[in-house]
Amino acid sequence: MIRHKIKKKNIMLGPVITIIILTALVVIFSAIFSLLGIEGQKTEIINNTLQTSLTTVNNILTKDGIKYVISNALVNFKLFEPVILLIISLIALGIGEASGLFKAVFSSLQKLKPNTMILFTIFVGVISSFVGEYSYILLLPLTGIIYKYAGKKPMLGIITMFLGITLGYSTGLVPSYDDYLLGMLSQKAATIDVDKDYVFNIFSNLYIMIASVFIITFFGSNIIKKHLAPKIIKTEVEEDDSLVISKKALYYSNLAFGLFVVAILYMIIPGFYSSGILLGEGESYIVRLWNDGSPFKDGFMYIIVLIMMVCGFIYGYISKNIKNSTEYSVGLSKNFEGMGYLFVLLFFTSQLIGLLEYTNLGEVVAVNLFDLMSKLPFSGIALIILMFGVIILVSILIPSTIIKWSLASPILVPLFMRSNITPDFTQFIFKVADGIGKSITPLFIYFIVMLAFLQKYNTKEENKITIFGTIKLMLPSILLISGIWLLIVIGWYIIGLPIGIGTYSTL
Repeated sequence: MIRHKIKKKNIMLGPVITIIILTALVVIFSAIFSLLGIEGQKTEIINNTLQTSLTTVNNILTKDGIKYVISNALVNFKLFEPVILLIISLIALGIGEASGLFKAVFSSLQKLKPNTMILFTIFVGVISSFVGEYSYILLLPLTGIIYKYAGKKPMLGIITMFLGITLGYSTGLVPSYDDYLLGMLSQKAATIDVDKDYVFNIFSNLYIMIASVFIITFFGSNIIKKHLAPKIIKTEVEEDDSLVISKKALYYSNLAFGLFVVAILYMIIPGFYSSGILLGEGESYIVRLWNDGSPFKDGFMYIIVLIMMVCGFIYGYISKNIKNSTEYSVGLSKNFEGMGYLFVLLFFTSQLIGLLEYTNLGEVVAVNLFDLMSKLPFSGIALIILMFGVIILVSILIPSTIIKWSLASPILVPLFMRSNITPDFTQFIFKVADGIGKSITPLFIYFIVMLAFLQKYNTKEENKITIFGTIKLMLPSILLISGIWLLIVIGWYIIGLPIGIGTYSTL
């Protein structure tokens, strides 16, 4: 029995060691693929024409490869955008917690039943795709705080929010900027090869998106309640009993928050005197709000920090939870406590992702799978299921939605159009499968971020947080929700309801 227990402990590899092993595997497979001459034909849209080029695997175990590893280690980490965004997010949430504001706001949720909390968490995660990857940056740490003050399981809340955002990333109550970017790629693929008159409509998936929000929220919350919640132990999280809950302080901080919201809305809604100053250039409102160079997008996290600094200061000052400027300054760093582990994980993950991109392993695998799809005699439902599985597999190696669709759309959009399936529906199927694939890959940076926040609330020594242990924990829920998604897609295709304004699943 003792030997058996020791063996079991030895195979429970921590996340950092697992990432290092995965990095070593990338190095080994880059050498094997390169030596075997495994390559692929990549189809791209260049100057409104389809062009095919050879893509090969770069071997890291060469002079150039070793030079890349050594010279780009710090560069990979410095250019890793999630690191900066997470630092800003932790500053914003830190003062909200240190001032007692979050305790005052979220303690009232103790009356809610756990099942209601799960339902609400899933719903917020699903509809948050409108703000793109900022949803992970803000909602993962915030959910842990909310569940802590609500007296629920913070680790359950964090995993539930991650699943809600990731599995629901394809849907929402309004289209996102990613929908627009994907749509532009879909339009190019459709017009070049099949239908020159096709024009992408940003609201082309609106009906199926809205319906999916409520279907996934309802079934997803029930699946998590039955298959995930019982497996997560409740850990003891320390609360600062010295923090005072003050109705007066809460009133004035809420008032300040309301004024901020009104001011920001005025700056992002055009048509009034000097309004819309935070919007960028573009042909539609969503583009003007979220495109690169938009003041609102570029300053989104700064706006969040500014709001929290002011509201946190007001609450802390009136409630006397913050007595001087020193306490206020220290409070801004409160959420960094116990989060050094996060930055260690991010450093090693940045090396893994950098090396994988350098090798082209993911790209070579992806283009070969897409090429195989185009040669198989499938159509209709069989083609939909095949694409579903292929995109999930590719997403494990290439989590980036836009990069993946830029590789897939020149092949899959024409292929599906010839099977009488619209580019809009093809794009929706892709987004659904993309979210499922990202939920089970350690190469997705926000999966690693989730692990770090789980560790923060893991107070039991015997409860080990590992990469594959977490995937195993979530897998039954992911598979069942994936089944629901497949039923939605196939059911909508069979029934033939419009999927959006002026669009259907079939041509």
